[in-house]
Amino acid sequence: MTIRQLLCLSLFAASASGLLPTVSMAPQARGEFADPAWQYTTTAPAAGWEKPGFDDAGWKTGFGGFGDPSTPGSRVSTTWYTPEIWLRRTVELASVPAEPALLIHHDEDATIFINGEKAAQFAGYITEFQVHKLDAAAAKLLKPGANLIAVHCTQTGGGQSIDVHLVDATAVPNLPAAKRPEQPFVSELITRWGREVTAENAWQEYPRPQLVRENWTNLNGHWNYTIAPIAEADAPHGEWDGKILVPFALESKLSGVQRLLHEDQALWYSRVIDATAKAGHRTLLHFEACDYQMTAWVNGVEVGSHTGGNLPFSFDITDALGKAADTSGSELLIRVEDATGEYQLRGKQHVRPHGIFYTQVSGIYGTVWTEEVPATYLRDIAVTTTCDGEVTFMLEVVGPVQEVELVASLAGKQVASAEVANASEPITLSIANPQLWSPDSPTLYDLEIRIGSDRVKSYFGIREVGRTKDADGHWRFTLNGEQIFHFGPLDQGWWPDGLLTPPSDEAMRWDVDYLKAAGFNMIRKHIKVEPRRFYAYCDQVGMLLWQDHVAGFPNPPWTHLDPNPTDREWPEFARTQFMDELDTMITQLDTHPSIVVWVPFNEAWGQHRTVEVGEWTVARDPSRLVNIASGGNFWPAGHIVDEHRYPHPDFPFNLDVNGRFDDYIKVVGEFGGHGLPVQGHLWDNSTRNWGYGGLPKNRAEYLERYQESIRRLLDLQTRGISAGVYTQTTDVEGEINGLLTYDREAIKIPAEELKAMHAPLYK
Repeated sequence: MTIRQLLCLSLFAASASGLLPTVSMAPQARGEFADPAWQYTTTAPAAGWEKPGFDDAGWKTGFGGFGDPSTPGSRVSTTWYTPEIWLRRTVELASVPAEPALLIHHDEDATIFINGEKAAQFAGYITEFQVHKLDAAAAKLLKPGANLIAVHCTQTGGGQSIDVHLVDATAVPNLPAAKRPEQPFVSELITRWGREVTAENAWQEYPRPQLVRENWTNLNGHWNYTIAPIAEADAPHGEWDGKILVPFALESKLSGVQRLLHEDQALWYSRVIDATAKAGHRTLLHFEACDYQMTAWVNGVEVGSHTGGNLPFSFDITDALGKAADTSGSELLIRVEDATGEYQLRGKQHVRPHGIFYTQVSGIYGTVWTEEVPATYLRDIAVTTTCDGEVTFMLEVVGPVQEVELVASLAGKQVASAEVANASEPITLSIANPQLWSPDSPTLYDLEIRIGSDRVKSYFGIREVGRTKDADGHWRFTLNGEQIFHFGPLDQGWWPDGLLTPPSDEAMRWDVDYLKAAGFNMIRKHIKVEPRRFYAYCDQVGMLLWQDHVAGFPNPPWTHLDPNPTDREWPEFARTQFMDELDTMITQLDTHPSIVVWVPFNEAWGQHRTVEVGEWTVARDPSRLVNIASGGNFWPAGHIVDEHRYPHPDFPFNLDVNGRFDDYIKVVGEFGGHGLPVQGHLWDNSTRNWGYGGLPKNRAEYLERYQESIRRLLDLQTRGISAGVYTQTTDVEGEINGLLTYDREAIKIPAEELKAMHAPLYK
């Protein structure tokens, strides 16, 4: 190998004796580049780690460079976020070059060793690759044959990166693009419910509690799957990569796969369904969630497609069922694309998880099920109520007009009924002596709906949401005409084993039960739409909900509540998708009495046409309040002005000039985020686990920080603040600012202690 050729670095597994075996590499022509993996660790190794013969068999393997992909000028294949990293790999040289050099990007300090001796040291950081010739002493460390290259890099703030290559200074090659990972980060963390999941018991509950029919079939379980190039439009023929457990996303532990779907790939699913066409009936195929663009075929017939990754949808597959090749069942085939980028409404998902952004989610991640309905059937229902017992229903009916009958009951006793010949008009029931729904008394009325031969069971709660001014002129929330302070956690609904999918219905309910016992009366459901059973359970136990719309990007500058904000310009296709998903979310969830506030934007994420979106949302659902941009750029829209402040709550009252906030309820929509790491319950022990305001020395300091936040919130309450949202229910990946660990095994503050601390907020 001449000095004009790249000196290729090749890594091989350590032998049982701890020596790193090497192998001669074929010479590389100028411009070609071999970039094998390194052994690395983010935990301080034993002395002698930089020397040949050191046993690094317990270290991880990854491709360079290492760091944060957003670091200027970097080339990152393996994410690294801890303060230090140690690297080792070997290179086989045919001969020692005359002008050996290091091609390096470092952020920050880096030390390079060759064959166990220090060869170079670099301070600070750089924002582009640089070539550093080895001095004479360092060059003498190289020898023909095997050479060990070892690197130690430290980092204190900002971006971070370390990428080191031994090159010929007179013929520096172009580096190839970073290698993309094929797996998400694989954590050992799993919940107690996740350990119990099988193909036979995965989410077997009826998925739509407000429109219940008896004749349905759950399709969760093992399906075939394949990942193929996106350019291949034809379905796989007989060859599948393996089995995937539906309803868990491809990247999740519970799926049994844990692979990443890249933007140039498509994910295919296949299974046989036991469904046949029946005269006078239709068969519907339902998906509770599938991310992002999908198309479905039954027996080779395309039955529908859907764009959007957050909401339930369905297809009528009746006509395709009759085309089954044999009597063993019908073939269901699904194709999914998911770039997790651009204007896609994806919330906290990210192709490079870091900080407040988490593992991407692709493909089916909600229950799949079929349902048999008559030719005329109820598709949807909307409910509005008043405290005097007037309950008005709007029914969406598919098929020829049939007579409609509604029967409402409480505790098994009929309280009202109505029969109409035409379901296209509003239907009102008058409930005498109504029992109102509230967090303290979550009364729900049963409802039976009959449309021809269609029989549907539902429920409703009677309550009114509003606002009023108190004696000091501050706007306050009201429920059923009474002032109420909203206090709850930011609840992201992520899980270490299921990601966006809770491991089970029981697990999902456990979170709500803990929060209810802890004295919270509200949950801000943060940038995620949960399974519909979640909202039904909040209805049952009496938990108020602020429901966020799932965010997209890009953003305008984030100016908080400062005057003269700006909006981002979104193209029409992206805005249309944003509004379609907002409208559909409201349509699918507006029957839940627990939901009292809609939140179209979070902070400045994807914020565009804010006033227009706010006015539309207020008109779309006058029965609820609208928080147009929680913590975001404040525009005069909706009903709420919302500040995010960490770690302790506060509000910029000084910005309330010329009556800017006079017509709005003032809230602190995020605060806290006090972190406490609990060993044995961390998503990744090697990453920079973090909380707002730095980490406390011990649990006592953590508890005092929480108590101080509550004290400050109580003071803000007297100054006109009407709600507080504490960040957050659980740890999520590298965020360790939850009241619970990510696996829900360690409770950082017991519910009874929290309830006592929260009680003064409701006086």
